[in-house]
Amino acid sequence: MDHEFDSQIAIERSADGSYAAQLSAGWVVGGGVNGGYLLAVIGNALRASLPGKPDPIAVSAYYLSAAAPGPATISVGVRRDGASLATAAADLRQGDDSRITALATYGDLGRLGDDVRTTAEEPVMPPPDECVPNTMAPPEVRAIAPLMDRFDMRFHPEHIGWAVGQPSGNGVLSAWFRLVDGREPDPISLLMVVDALPPVTFDLGMPGWAPTLELTAHVRARPAPGWLKVRHATRNMAGGMFEEDCEVWDSTGRLVAQSRQLARQPRG
Repeated sequence: MDHEFDSQIAIERSADGSYAAQLSAGWVVGGGVNGGYLLAVIGNALRASLPGKPDPIAVSAYYLSAAAPGPATISVGVRRDGASLATAAADLRQGDDSRITALATYGDLGRLGDDVRTTAEEPVMPPPDECVPNTMAPPEVRAIAPLMDRFDMRFHPEHIGWAVGQPSGNGVLSAWFRLVDGREPDPISLLMVVDALPPVTFDLGMPGWAPTLELTAHVRARPAPGWLKVRHATRNMAGGMFEEDCEVWDSTGRLVAQSRQLARQPRG
């Protein structure tokens, strides 16, 4: 079965060794294309450049300017290719404009081992059917955030007060997550998942687009099929910027991805 997500992150190798991509309008939010989706597109190009090492282990990306739907070019430069791990740099451009520059380490998570141990606590969530679906968002919100049609997100009932004008002020959001086309999660899609929830500043009573400045993602294991649990939290805001920490847990209760990003405070 062909999945929508795979076609939207597809890349094609050009004669000069770069990769051509078509950024989908379906991932627009606020003033540009979603940063997690862009990271998955770059992740796909990195995977194609590193045979035998299909999985992102650590990816750190700097967002230089807002991307728009349409053609993009990704250039990849391999910095080191070892026996089990490889490191490469990647740049995504649209015309003369640099959008993202990233440095990543890739490997084969199946060969590296599947033993996940953590002192982090898995979020306690009601079953998906008892949570609040993103389909309840008002039409005006869905109009400016078409990416919401790409996934099924079920928010913890205690973390949805911002949607009715009653944010908790705790700076925490959590939700169940899966793609609407039935595609199961994998390491590349986790690069998108870590940036899929609304900005955690919504829970601070600060709605609006929060452009990412830098995002570092660590993929710890290949996720099992099924729903993912995603938790975002923030503790600090300074200089008009805030950090957002993300944890992604798979259907077996393993912590499969983590990220931290620095983003601009929403401007309303």
